Amino acid sequence: MKVKKIKIGKKYIRGILINLLSKNFILLRGSKGYVMCGYLNLSVARKFNDVAVKIIGVSTIKEALKAKVHSLSPAARKLGLYKGQPIKEAVKIIA
Repeated sequence: MKVKKIKIGKKYIRGILINLLSKNFILLRGSKGYVMCGYLNLSVARKFNDVAVKIIGVSTIKEALKAKVHSLSPAARKLGLYKGQPIKEAVKIIA
């Protein structure tokens, strides 16, 4: 497991990478919400009213920061996040 502190403007997020058996699990966590790889279950995120963003096709934290929003929870939409948004913009909102 790798944990990386990432500076976003004047705030920080945590980048977490966990090596699973076949793929890497990626999570970018801010104080208001999180960005997660394809393992994210948006149904559960909606149930808990989480600010959650899903990205796909990434294997590293660096790739995650270059990705775009694939899908998101209603709570994330309320904060101004949107499908296709660059993750670097999204993490500024959730940091």
